[in-house]
Amino acid sequence: MDHARAAISNLFGGESMLYTRFSIARQTDGDNSHVEMKLSADDAEEGGEIGRPEHLHAGMHPPWRNGKNICFLVLAAVLLLFIGFLVGYLSYRGRMQKASGCLDGSGKCEVTPTASSLADGDETDEEVVPGPPVFYWPELRSLLSGKLSDTHLEDNLRQRASMSSFEAGQSKDESTAGYIHEQFMSFRLDEVWNDEHYIKLQVKGSSNNKVSILEDGKEEELESPDAYVAYSSCGSVVGKPVYVNYGRKADFQKIQNMGVSLNETITIFRAGKITLAEKVANAREAGAVGALMYLDPKSYENTDQLVPFGHAHLGTGDPFTPGFPSFNHTQFPSVESSGLPRIAVQTISRGAAGRLFSKMNGRECFSEWKGGVVVCSMIPSSTSNMTVKLSVNNVMVDRKILNIFGAIKGFEEPDRYVVMGAQRDSWGPGAAKAGVGTAILLELARVISDIVKNEGYKPKRSIIFASWSAGDYGAVGATEWLEGYSATLHAKAFTYINLDAAVLGLEHMKISASPLLYTLLERTMKGVTDPKKESGSLYDRAGSDWVKTVVPLGLDNAAFPFLAYSGIPVVSFGFWNKDEEYPFLGTTQDTVENLKMIDKLYPLMRAAAEVAGQIALRLTHDRELFLDFERYSEELLAFHGKFLDYDQDVKMVGLTLNWLYFARGDFQRAVDALKRDIANSDRENKVVRRVLNDRIMKVEYDFLSPYLSPKVAPFRHIFFGKGSHTLQSLLENLQLLRTSKDSVDVNKLKEQLALVTWTIKGAANALVGDIWDTDNEF
Repeated sequence: MDHARAAISNLFGGESMLYTRFSIARQTDGDNSHVEMKLSADDAEEGGEIGRPEHLHAGMHPPWRNGKNICFLVLAAVLLLFIGFLVGYLSYRGRMQKASGCLDGSGKCEVTPTASSLADGDETDEEVVPGPPVFYWPELRSLLSGKLSDTHLEDNLRQRASMSSFEAGQSKDESTAGYIHEQFMSFRLDEVWNDEHYIKLQVKGSSNNKVSILEDGKEEELESPDAYVAYSSCGSVVGKPVYVNYGRKADFQKIQNMGVSLNETITIFRAGKITLAEKVANAREAGAVGALMYLDPKSYENTDQLVPFGHAHLGTGDPFTPGFPSFNHTQFPSVESSGLPRIAVQTISRGAAGRLFSKMNGRECFSEWKGGVVVCSMIPSSTSNMTVKLSVNNVMVDRKILNIFGAIKGFEEPDRYVVMGAQRDSWGPGAAKAGVGTAILLELARVISDIVKNEGYKPKRSIIFASWSAGDYGAVGATEWLEGYSATLHAKAFTYINLDAAVLGLEHMKISASPLLYTLLERTMKGVTDPKKESGSLYDRAGSDWVKTVVPLGLDNAAFPFLAYSGIPVVSFGFWNKDEEYPFLGTTQDTVENLKMIDKLYPLMRAAAEVAGQIALRLTHDRELFLDFERYSEELLAFHGKFLDYDQDVKMVGLTLNWLYFARGDFQRAVDALKRDIANSDRENKVVRRVLNDRIMKVEYDFLSPYLSPKVAPFRHIFFGKGSHTLQSLLENLQLLRTSKDSVDVNKLKEQLALVTWTIKGAANALVGDIWDTDNEF
């Protein structure tokens, strides 16, 4: 070949010739792959770089003299092209065969130059730098499953074994934060850092709160528990006791329909169905001055003397900086959340509630309200002068809390990330409430970092691991972080995975999630073995219609502010027993020993870790974000069907639902347009892919009503938020229009229709992408 080059060089004037080399870059994502051929020319400089041959030089040739030389040169050029074609084809074929050897199911492939790819003059004994390993999704999933360890999960949970309290901002909470920080560092995460927040918390005073019975001028102490309810009003209140089942609005309405006045009363309700804060808000709206809650034995077995802790703030985050972050370098005027209860609240034991019911001696409870107590009276007898006195001695304190973060940075889009987090604090030992989630968080950080650092996997996007404090007070740590970075998080964080209370039983799965994640969650459940049966998948346990059983997020779920405040898709799931709640949650008996009573505890924790890990890895592995934006079309269509029943009722007050229907149609057309754009795009083009992914990311955020102040109405999501701007509130007003037309404010209804319509229309326009493609007419 050297002689051939010299001859050709002589033919064409002796100038140094450029030559080409083929390089193979394997681009892989999802379950598909291809081999990309790149043509690169060496620089024409002499004395080449490492891996580049020295250019060949030849002497000057005599000038051309006649036409024969020209014909000869033409024939030589044709021959040269033909030879070059053959050489290139054989080289290409050999390299493709080499590359195809990577598809042997080993899970990763290192692409190295073959002998046929080495041009003359290359050093064959030089060190070859291998290309990055390529991971296909099935192998990556198996790698995750193989590295998760029951033993590590048990060791992580054992950190809670000898502790009695991890109250936010106290020594045990801070020492646990330090331990998690050290663990993140030992896992060699790319970044590890803390966020400090300075918040106001209400804690128990120097003496226990007290519940007493006043009768015939005598005061009898009913109970003085160690537990308390944060953000209760302080002082003493007295009122007649009234039992209102679970404290739902329908329960209050039912007892008021009996002609029972709830003004100046102390309401009693059992735990469950809705959050304590919602129960208290309903009691305050009905006119009560105090509220008591207990654990009913029908749902919570073996809890006669257990008294749960809780909080009564109808919201999340620090209630004294609503809508603002509690950073130390910021100062805000004194303001309080509208979600503070304004009435006295306390939890009592089931035994104390039973003694109180026996004293009331009035009308017996409805059969469906009776629960598991032996005697159940709704109100005292008409001749009774018995009242209840509730004394609350809680105090306000200023505390510093720490959120701990660790990050694995993405290799293509490091500024786009999935966040997985767990509450760290608890009033008691908190084994089930905070220990399980923290153990899973640490194990996933260890395993995923190992896959990246030691196996060579390169996630396209980043993964953030977060340990929150003050979760028991209403997701305070998580909410303050969201408030502190609200200007950017919605454009960067595309999913939050909540690990709190992931194992509370064995029988069933409880799932709360954004519709954008339904498809991914379903596929994930199909790939995770059910630890209960040790055969089959979690999907078999959940059932094919599991979407119908999705539970709405509660205010006390750390995922709630991510979805309803920041517009970030979320998933929160866990194992539980359908007919029996975990009895020790939120009590001083939430210990590791009691948690171990759940059969297959550690396999269940491992299964939960596998679900969360697969979701995180899949969202950072694929070229396109695995967010099913079509699902919201189905959600809107479901509401459309419910609204249709009230068409005539709306027309009777001079309004129409047509504009709302048209907006839904616009959203469906926008979904179809994005599907076409994805199908017709060059998926290898990273710029195009990022633009399309950004359009998918914004779907959730665009359902936050832009017409409300986040300070006044922080939960602006029209599907999952709280307030008159939501689709559910609009539906309730339409129902009221039919049953009690005179009680409906038509102007308010008109405003509701307008705001919901334009929120959906705005979401459709944002999904389309370019402003010139939007449909500006209904």
